[in-house]
Amino acid sequence: MVRISALSYHLPQGYLYKDISLFIDRGDKIGLTGKNGVGKSTLLGLISKQLKPTEGNVIHEKGISLGYLTQDIEIPKDLTIRNYIEQSNKEVAGLQERLDFVNKELTTRTDYESDEYSGLIEEVTEINDRLTILDAHAIAERIELVLKGLGFKQDDIDKEIGSFSGGWQMRVELAKLLVNNPDVLLIDEPTNHLDIVSIQWLENYLINFKGGLVVISHDRRFLDNVTNRTVEIANQRLYDYKCNYSKYLVLHQEEMERTIAAKKNQDREIKRTEELINKYRAKANKAAFAQSLIKKLEKVDRIEIDTIERAAFNVKFTVDNPSGKRVLDIKKLSKSYGDKQIFKNLEVLLSRGEKIALLGPNGVGKSTLIKCITGDVDFEGTIERGHNVSIGYFAQDSAETLDQDKTVFETIDAIAKGDKRKDIRSILGAFLFSGEDVDKQVKVLSGGERTRLAICKLLFSDFNLLIMDEPTNHLDIQSKEILKDALKTYEGTLLLVSHDRDFLDGLSNKIWEIHPTSIKLHYFGVNEFLKRYEEEDIVSNEKSNASKVTNDKLGYKESKEQKAQINKLENKIKKAEQEIEILEKEIAVKTLELEGTNYEEHSNYQELVSELNKLQSNLDENMEIWERSSAELESLKNA
Repeated sequence: MVRISALSYHLPQGYLYKDISLFIDRGDKIGLTGKNGVGKSTLLGLISKQLKPTEGNVIHEKGISLGYLTQDIEIPKDLTIRNYIEQSNKEVAGLQERLDFVNKELTTRTDYESDEYSGLIEEVTEINDRLTILDAHAIAERIELVLKGLGFKQDDIDKEIGSFSGGWQMRVELAKLLVNNPDVLLIDEPTNHLDIVSIQWLENYLINFKGGLVVISHDRRFLDNVTNRTVEIANQRLYDYKCNYSKYLVLHQEEMERTIAAKKNQDREIKRTEELINKYRAKANKAAFAQSLIKKLEKVDRIEIDTIERAAFNVKFTVDNPSGKRVLDIKKLSKSYGDKQIFKNLEVLLSRGEKIALLGPNGVGKSTLIKCITGDVDFEGTIERGHNVSIGYFAQDSAETLDQDKTVFETIDAIAKGDKRKDIRSILGAFLFSGEDVDKQVKVLSGGERTRLAICKLLFSDFNLLIMDEPTNHLDIQSKEILKDALKTYEGTLLLVSHDRDFLDGLSNKIWEIHPTSIKLHYFGVNEFLKRYEEEDIVSNEKSNASKVTNDKLGYKESKEQKAQINKLENKIKKAEQEIEILEKEIAVKTLELEGTNYEEHSNYQELVSELNKLQSNLDENMEIWERSSAELESLKNA
């Protein structure tokens, strides 16, 4: 569908790519990878024809549609979300406008026997046929389906786009592309502005997408689950692998080993040739031979090695002064902005050594909760810090608060104290700042480089409670692995907000799921959380379908049978309510017992966690029975 042929793109500092070729066919799902600055986003711009190549061609198959999500969107602020998406498909919008005009003509004209009137009738048929082919009649349903999947509520759809933040506006732009279902979809870092549940929805959507896809992402799991090809940009060339990202890493390493061996052989041959040239060039009877060797050497295509480092580094967040057993005790915490209530009466206890993943949809108040804890915003209620608690904090804007005029080295040198001063260069190297990189000014660093530097600053601070709000935004996959390894060995207490499932996997030992009026505790990891969330969503859909079926059948049932069903459901609901009341009391007792148990007492702690999980599972089952029975009862009574 799209062919790149002998393409080169030149910038003032040199070529990004030279003489590259690529073919994107229907069903190709390509993960575009490469280190920062190699031109991944630029390549999407060239494929979309928003940029022109220096040399070569980008050819689109005739009639195909192409959707392109950039990181810098331009979107009207005065339209509602629904209107913007409806108007985005120019062909459908044009056909609808023409159809409205023709229908109006048919109702106002009286020349029923004329050829013009007959032509209008034929045109209505043709327009409707074309709208059917485009599936335009289902567009309203598609708009709601996609927006719901990306985290919008029903009453958001008819609000103006300008009333939403930049991240949500990016979701609107993504929704527009998905609703229009283009033949080729180009998306640049789509997961940056999505919460963990929306990412999973998008992933499932793209798995079933039938067109061609090219995606740039630093989310390893997302790439593994969605893509079937990996194209790496390195050394001004494209390297095409017919596999997902993780498999590509294995194949790339094997290829690197072969390339390194070939380069060693080539270097030996070049050295031998240079020695012969130096030996014979001064001898008159061997000058011609020396010249032939020089020409031969000039024609050698020198092997270049991709210098991307993929080895792990030993980076540690140290705890010099441990906190007390209780780290934070949050009671009756409420926060509002004007008339908008973010959350109300939250209560939770954070104990020493816990590693908490704070999860919930965007807008529910995760970052606000963290700002309340760090004292950056006012709030109602109490947040008591335990004995000797000191906080290290990485905010979403930490990278932007760095001194723009300092160099990388000066940024760290200004805060390093004592023995840590001698480790500055080695730690900067571990965060991929090596050689001349340490002398760069902050103002010239990329977003990912600034984020790495802001995280690096924390290594030179003294804290025993580490709070991080979306630290993986703008980090490449290797940098995320370095950070994850450091956090795994961290001996303090960790409170972490992240939408990156692969990053969270194996990192947290408890989940705080934040709701407007409560924080629900889960004593398992992110994979189990997402699995249960998906199962609950399926059950919810099944309940909805069951209610519809029940309503359809009620017309055929006699009143006596209906009354018996109502009695049966009422008894089931009453029994479930009694069980729920008992289980909630038992869970409250066990939770208090768990909060009083030191996490370091591993066997006792794990035994209590196991008991709590069993109680929670029984509670979930009874809640499900109660919800399903209540829904069925309501349907019966309404009928």
